[in-house]
Amino acid sequence: MNACPVCGGGVNLPINAVLSELLDCGECSSELEVISLEPVRFAEAPLEAEDWGE
Repeated sequence: MNACPVCGGGVNLPINAVLSELLDCGECSSELEVISLEPVRFAEAPLEAEDWGE
């Protein structure tokens, strides 16, 4: 189990995870991005900017 960078809670990494995959923290519901597989590291996923129909 790996630590969420936002709340420190445990996050399970799927066996077939890939770089840039998005996961959710089960404790704080933050969306996390896999930024490294060896060692496993997560970062809070960037928010998508709204294009407001442009």
